[in-house]
Amino acid sequence: MITSATGNGSALRAIGVLLGAVATSIAVAVTAVLAVMFAATLVVIGFMGAALLGLTAFALRARRTGAARAAAATGDPTLIEARNTGGHSWVAYGWNERR
Repeated sequence: MITSATGNGSALRAIGVLLGAVATSIAVAVTAVLAVMFAATLVVIGFMGAALLGLTAFALRARRTGAARAAAATGDPTLIEARNTGGHSWVAYGWNERR
């Protein structure tokens, strides 16, 4: 056992305190890095969730558009035909006909 001149082991205790402080500093640094990585992971998951919701919205919109086109192709009497004549101008056909 390493002892100081007084014989109470204070040199070994000082080395232990120093090594404990170094270990604590390393643990704090590793914890900080892990916390930053966890936060970055949550941000990435948030972006992926937002992208998934956006793609779902586009898919549902396309599904509704496809259903409307299918209904028009089957001759649904509640639908009228409209054609774009350029810009913001549209011409509707069949709105005044009784079926």
